[in-house]
Amino acid sequence: MPYERDNIAALAPYVPGEQPSWADTAHPVRPTLKLNTNENPYPPADPVLNTIRELPAEALRLYPPPRADAFRQAAAAVHDPTHSLTPDHILATNGGDELLRLLITTTCPPAGMRAGIGATSPTYSLYPVLAAIHPAPLTEIPRDSDTFAPPPAQALAHAWNDAGCSLAFFVNPHAPSGRLESLDYLRTLADQFEGLLVIDEAYVDFAPRHAIPLVQERRKNVVILRSLSKGYALAGLRFGYAIAHPDRITALDKARDSYNTDILSQVAATAALQHRDLAEQSWQAVISERTRLTDALTAAGWRTWPSHSNFILTQPPQPSPAKAKSIYEDLKANDILIRYFNTPGLADKLRISIGTPDQTTQLLTALNI
Repeated sequence: MPYERDNIAALAPYVPGEQPSWADTAHPVRPTLKLNTNENPYPPADPVLNTIRELPAEALRLYPPPRADAFRQAAAAVHDPTHSLTPDHILATNGGDELLRLLITTTCPPAGMRAGIGATSPTYSLYPVLAAIHPAPLTEIPRDSDTFAPPPAQALAHAWNDAGCSLAFFVNPHAPSGRLESLDYLRTLADQFEGLLVIDEAYVDFAPRHAIPLVQERRKNVVILRSLSKGYALAGLRFGYAIAHPDRITALDKARDSYNTDILSQVAATAALQHRDLAEQSWQAVISERTRLTDALTAAGWRTWPSHSNFILTQPPQPSPAKAKSIYEDLKANDILIRYFNTPGLADKLRISIGTPDQTTQLLTALNI
């Protein structure tokens, strides 16, 4: 008997951005500039760090609160001071990625049944991997190859409906372009799609608007994904959460791991939301550098797509896959990491995370800009 299912044996796993091997003392890799995985370039707020430092040993000896109730209360209060959201609208997860797995587990039928997952293309490269693990058929509807605009909302919803999708992931702001769709677009998409619409807002802290009003309208077919990794500089703690109708939260809660978030991440995430004003300072700094980098590249003849995230997607002059890969490799040889995707529609482009002013200067100098 095989020790793994056929779909797992054939699986091409998710490939994360390169991470420095800090522990390898024989061959240390210490890039002076890491702009490839969209981490916040600024550290977590001091109150968050102090909360972690002050955690008593007793808190580590005991199991953590199973549902992260303090965090759920903080999240409901921060996102809706008018109290139309309650802790029952919030589910804490081990990063946004656990939430994606829970959504597939609780929504998609077993393998062999028609209903599957909808997405647009290109998109977050973990979606196809999670679909293949379940397994569930994935229907990817192409975005415009020039602007990265998705199809009209009604057309996109109908395409997913025709494919029998019971679940769809729509990342907004879009990865990897940074494009942001309007609330009206998302509302029409939710109205027309017959399945569960997941709006992945991992990067929304750097954008001017969000989709929480769709949940406040008591829609049962909308789940919003949020993450503490980007905006709150807590990627190393792995903490995410869902905002959705209580009925959806109840279903997801049934399938989550017991004690799925540890006490360190719970107290840090709670403190981060309670001191959101401090995190917002880093968001504004990132937005400022995003504008500066975009303007500098544009002036040098690069094409850079408008972004509402903490990264930009850019294309060098006289673009080609060979040129983009060469720039990526030359920067890497000089201890600067950016992201190169060897995939159709992206192979002649580069994704660059937004850094501090000094890091922006260092990157532009390396690019001779």
